[in-house]
Amino acid sequence: MKHIFPAILLIASALASAACGQSSAPAPILPDSIRWTNPPQLPGVQVAWIVGGEQKAGAYLLRVKLASGARIPPHTHPDERNTTVLAGTIYVGFGETFDEAKVVAIPAGAVYVAPANVPHYVWAKTGEARYQEAGAGPTGSVFIKR
Repeated sequence: MKHIFPAILLIASALASAACGQSSAPAPILPDSIRWTNPPQLPGVQVAWIVGGEQKAGAYLLRVKLASGARIPPHTHPDERNTTVLAGTIYVGFGETFDEAKVVAIPAGAVYVAPANVPHYVWAKTGEARYQEAGAGPTGSVFIKR
């Protein structure tokens, strides 16, 4: 009986170590695996949900590609969005009307925050651009009717 208890502890310890050692390595999301879609109401715009989704609760990452000259008209989101420009420069304005005089240039590497329910718009004024938005869903976009 003296030898059974240490043996049980040894086996339990080995099983616990094996279970801990089975944690999976991070699985990268490679650029070639991203599935882009073209929203029909937004010519020159492509979007891809990298993590999460529009209707899913929890964290999400959304990537957006803009062709040169593409515009996303004034709209709101129910959640705050933290946007990082990945390539090119995007021009962002806040308000219910698209006003070229009020846009601010956001270059690659820069970040801006679009507060929840605040109308804003995006423009690829000087060339192609890509950016990534992070937030917590469920989310959506409501375009301002004018």
